[in-house]
Amino acid sequence: MDLSNLKPAKGSIKKGRRLGRGQGSGRGGTSTRGHKGAKSRSGYSKKIGFEGGQMPLQRRIPKYGFKNVNRREYKGINLVTLQNLAEKRNIEKIDIEVLLESGLISKNSLVKILGKGTLERKLEVHAHAFSKSAMEAIEAKNGTIVKL
Repeated sequence: MDLSNLKPAKGSIKKGRRLGRGQGSGRGGTSTRGHKGAKSRSGYSKKIGFEGGQMPLQRRIPKYGFKNVNRREYKGINLVTLQNLAEKRNIEKIDIEVLLESGLISKNSLVKILGKGTLERKLEVHAHAFSKSAMEAIEAKNGTIVKL
């Protein structure tokens, strides 16, 4: 058995309808397309969202809002996560490389440390941004904060 002699199972393939092969075939003349109109012509394709001439939905609904091109998306990481990571790997310094290796962020992510949870050890944390409560919690354990 190889790719050169593959065949479908016997009887699994139906013959296609032969359209436009004369009146005697039963599918001659209009070739099952009906009479006149755009859909009977070759090359017909309707526009996306076309509703038969009725005002399409995307034009009936008003536009609103805007996208701020200067927005900076941060990936939030809580103190609980940092504590678990520090215990699991037995490390004192948590930076972008450590977070990347553990799969918490992707390579172009901006990181913000958030204050949910508590810390039980002194940590040196490197991130792009910190919440106020996270800063206080890290400094309460004599840890250091490094903004990137």
